[in-house]
Amino acid sequence: MVPWGPVLGALLVVIVGYLCLVGLLRQRRPQEPPLDKGSVPWLGHAMAFRKNMPEFLKQMRAKHGDIFTVQLGGQYFTFVMDPLSFGPILKDVKRKLDFVEYAEKLVLKVFGYQSVPGDHRMIHSASTKHLMGHGLEDLNKTMRDSLSLVILGPAGPRPEASRWHEDGLFHFCYNVLFKAGYLSLFGYTKDTEQDLLRAEELFTQFRKFDRLFPRFVYSLLGPREWLEVGRLQRLFHKTLSVRENLEKDGVSNWIAHMLQFLREQGVAPAMQDKFNFMMLWASQGNTGPTSFWALLFLLKHPEAMQALRKEAAQVLGEAGQSFTFDVSALQRTPVLDSVMEETLRLGAAPTLLRVVHDDHVLTMASGEEYRLRSGDIVALFPYLSVHMDPDIHPEPAAFKYDRFLNPDGSRKVDFYKAGKKIHHYTMPWGSGVSMCPGRFLALSEMKLFVLLMITHFDLELVDPDVPVPPVDPQRWGFGTTQPSHDVRFRYRLRSPE
Repeated sequence: MVPWGPVLGALLVVIVGYLCLVGLLRQRRPQEPPLDKGSVPWLGHAMAFRKNMPEFLKQMRAKHGDIFTVQLGGQYFTFVMDPLSFGPILKDVKRKLDFVEYAEKLVLKVFGYQSVPGDHRMIHSASTKHLMGHGLEDLNKTMRDSLSLVILGPAGPRPEASRWHEDGLFHFCYNVLFKAGYLSLFGYTKDTEQDLLRAEELFTQFRKFDRLFPRFVYSLLGPREWLEVGRLQRLFHKTLSVRENLEKDGVSNWIAHMLQFLREQGVAPAMQDKFNFMMLWASQGNTGPTSFWALLFLLKHPEAMQALRKEAAQVLGEAGQSFTFDVSALQRTPVLDSVMEETLRLGAAPTLLRVVHDDHVLTMASGEEYRLRSGDIVALFPYLSVHMDPDIHPEPAAFKYDRFLNPDGSRKVDFYKAGKKIHHYTMPWGSGVSMCPGRFLALSEMKLFVLLMITHFDLELVDPDVPVPPVDPQRWGFGTTQPSHDVRFRYRLRSPE
């Protein structure tokens, strides 16, 4: 009999030894960026990076400058920290830096969805058709009605709605936006009460998945957590199955358009179910957290709340007293637009990644040239290099509701770094080929929610002096950040004037 225990143990030692050797042997080649492999073989700087991503990158920039390569869990990432040098990376006319390859691997791992040729372009095409112009206006109307349903209930305002209710602000925002977004995109049955109960149950499971998501991406889950992720994936695949959607009315044209493409490509229904799970997370994973930050900043800055309520009264007029106001008003809210852009500047912290195909020379704004190695990943972290740059945004840590307004009330788009006008002065949605295709829908959802809350409800923090909570360190690099803990608030429906 073969003693498999010792054999497998020896094989494991060989594999680990090989992985460590690969990391130890790598040396910086001529013209490459500074290389910092860290002190731990293979892992490199992974632990420090995961513990506090912004602080780690600050230290690396202070040590190496605006471009450097670090080892993170066996993979080499080249971070470019100078926003004036972003252009060649985001435009990439030579097609040497690939976003799609990394994205396809990620969605397969996280959602179980195996991409088909052309579906990345299809998602952008469907979003252009249905999430802009008349298509977006129709979806905004559906979203407005769904928000009304979720907040007020199927029968409309109850007498107790005018009494004070207390909740966690993060939970409230995430819960309302998720349920309204889910119902708006994936439709209703004939039983509205049951739809709301299902949406509530789905949100509970969604939050379980969302909490595990960052460590899932980094493959840092324990055995029981891996089992839980598998259970949650199967649950969402079943709940969002195309077979179940056939029994619903009002499935959005956006979702229907994309599923039609998959059917035409011969994609099996089971894989379409996984696609739906991916789109649910992509569309609802950031709107609730962003709305939390927006309302919290407004509650902490009365002058901002006052300016926004004044604008809402002017734009909505008497129609603002109804939950069914004309959604075209969203096009006439410069103060709200500035509030949301400032919220996203402070709260959105995505990492933009590109896989290097073939050795590639990057020319920095300074004129220096660096050779990027094939197989490495180029990474941009705009939160630190753009959003928090005091040259671009003076007092970057402060919330200034009018930061993106000119004195005449128009939108401010002129920002500068080192005396040069900068194109990418905020990047909450990514940029280039990786720019979020659903950004117009997401922004409309959040604006609708904030408008409804500030015009129809009295809002106050339970403790007006409570500090803005720090960011949960696990959420850096994954879209909108989330707070390390919730903040209690009170709300009540205003009486009609």
